[in-house]
Amino acid sequence: MVARVATVGAAYGAVIRSPRYFPLWLGQLVSSFGDTLHYIALVVLVFQLSGQGLAVAGLVATEIVPVLLLGPVAGVVVDRFSRKGILIGADLFRAALALTLLWPQGVWHAYLVAAGLSAGSVFFNPTVNAVIPVLTTPEQRLAANSVSWSTGRLVQIVAASIAGGVISLVGTGPAFGLNAASFAVSALLIATLAIPAHAGQIEGGAKRGLGSLLADASAGLAYARRDFFVSRLLAVQSLASFAVGGTGAMLVVLSERHLHQPPEGFAWLIGAIGVGALLGPLIPNTFARDYRNARWLFVPYLIRGVGDVLIAVFTPLPIALVILFIYGLNTSTGMVVFNSTIQGAIPDAMRGRVFTMLDVSWSTMRLLSLGLGALVVDRLGVEPLYWMGGTLLFFAGVLGLALLGRVRFGTVG
Repeated sequence: MVARVATVGAAYGAVIRSPRYFPLWLGQLVSSFGDTLHYIALVVLVFQLSGQGLAVAGLVATEIVPVLLLGPVAGVVVDRFSRKGILIGADLFRAALALTLLWPQGVWHAYLVAAGLSAGSVFFNPTVNAVIPVLTTPEQRLAANSVSWSTGRLVQIVAASIAGGVISLVGTGPAFGLNAASFAVSALLIATLAIPAHAGQIEGGAKRGLGSLLADASAGLAYARRDFFVSRLLAVQSLASFAVGGTGAMLVVLSERHLHQPPEGFAWLIGAIGVGALLGPLIPNTFARDYRNARWLFVPYLIRGVGDVLIAVFTPLPIALVILFIYGLNTSTGMVVFNSTIQGAIPDAMRGRVFTMLDVSWSTMRLLSLGLGALVVDRLGVEPLYWMGGTLLFFAGVLGLALLGRVRFGTVG
């Protein structure tokens, strides 16, 4: 076991030292620090201004709508145009938006910025997932996704640990300013990357007009329908999103009304998730001979489902922190396996569209879950929401294992 852990550590180090991957990794690391401060500050700001769980759900809803509206277009853009240019442009756009919150004008302003940041992420996130296979070898892919996730969560822990103090002492403004600066640093680092033109970009240069964009979008949908893996994954992921959309958004309400914490105590919950998420990627890297199977994708659903039920039962903060640590541990395991599997199983020319389709399906069901979750919290309380969400997520894990349990996901060029 010690030898295996040492091997994993060596693989992590080799990926970080790679000049092809290092700028992207460091840029994501810096941005993760700013994002964590920004997220905690924004949730606290909206909850303080409104005092209502419904307003927090509204904030999350404003982040989802741009995904639904822009996702189909973003997938075609990622697969047709310069991915380096998309990454830089999205970072600079988000930096300008975050900076405006130094002078907050009210809840509507927070909603507007949240929507704008989400719009930038609709283009940025699938682009990152599309370029990682170009910047790494198939053998490096799991390690690259793991080190990115783990170090990002380490930064999340640090940011969460100081967020409460910063907000208490000087308010939310500095958190928003730091987030704007982190986007700018990320853009500068990405500018140093050598990302070659991909097949879709070269072919897309000769295409013009709305008709060609619609044709590319239609081709992506057709691929998702006929591909055995993608079609079933979309169905299972949609159910899982419906299960967790409400519970994820209402964690700040759970903190105050069920765990009886002050608003700043929400940062401790985020920190506990971050500690688990930091260590989670070590699990598949250490124990999986081949991570490309349904168990590594869907068993995390089962574990989180049980955890969501348990956190609604227990009120002591230490127990909640342990549950959220396990939540972060298993969620990060699932995420790095999920990204690595998709990156390897989907052709380069389709990666942007597949990742955005997964984002759109996730966000659509999450939005429905938010609406129902807000009603449940305001009428029945926050605990029933977590009981229902946890049960449904457990069922989603069982369904995923039933549909794809015998499938081994191969790698394409």
